[in-house]
Amino acid sequence: MKTRWALNQGQIILQNPHVPANRLHGMADCYKIKLRSAGYRLVYQVLEHEIVVLVLAVGKRERSEVYQAAKDRL
Repeated sequence: MKTRWALNQGQIILQNPHVPANRLHGMADCYKIKLRSAGYRLVYQVLEHEIVVLVLAVGKRERSEVYQAAKDRL
């Protein structure tokens, strides 16, 4: 199952934010979306109690910098 998303007036709408294959290890409730055509990764955290998906980082996958930036913001 893939994460389905759309951009609507600057907001990202996720149809299914909990995709097990996209879960990030060592980061609670965090997942990734691969923006393949641009080579970017979007890292987000699902906050169920607030009904919020918090975007932690967007960037290139190179040297895992985007994942480290997301970890630093948790």
